[in-house]
Amino acid sequence: MNLIFLLIAFCAGSAISVQAAVNSQLAGGLGGNVVAAALVSFSIGTVALAAIAVSKGGLLAAVASLPSQPIWRFSGGLLGAAAIFCTVLLAPRIGLANMLALVIAGQLLSSLAIDHFGLVGVVTRQVSTVKLAGGLVMLTGVSLTLFGNSLVQALTKHS
Repeated sequence: MNLIFLLIAFCAGSAISVQAAVNSQLAGGLGGNVVAAALVSFSIGTVALAAIAVSKGGLLAAVASLPSQPIWRFSGGLLGAAAIFCTVLLAPRIGLANMLALVIAGQLLSSLAIDHFGLVGVVTRQVSTVKLAGGLVMLTGVSLTLFGNSLVQALTKHS
């Protein structure tokens, strides 16, 4: 694997954490309106993407091909909006670390299934035993993130 791609993926993950924290603060500044905060976030992202798309060229051809796309291919926008809304809603309620541990676990486990079975038209990539073990390690980490302090307290009370 190309090291630069791994670094970009890591940075994207960091950006998601920062985005969730920033959007949560925006919602607080908007009187707790998580829907408005998610809308503002998506609107700014839309403007930024539009500027990039225009600068790259070929936007009209891409837009012209939209009617020929199956309707399910447009669900990505709804899923993205729902995900951003959930991060804005959940970060102040369950904490950023807890929320992102669950988000990342959900991403990893669903990605393993999508890869393994070639769901939604992606190339099938068989999930190895090592990757399954990685998924279990991830679930263990999520459990420790969510319940580790309670577990330590329970163990120290009975010692």
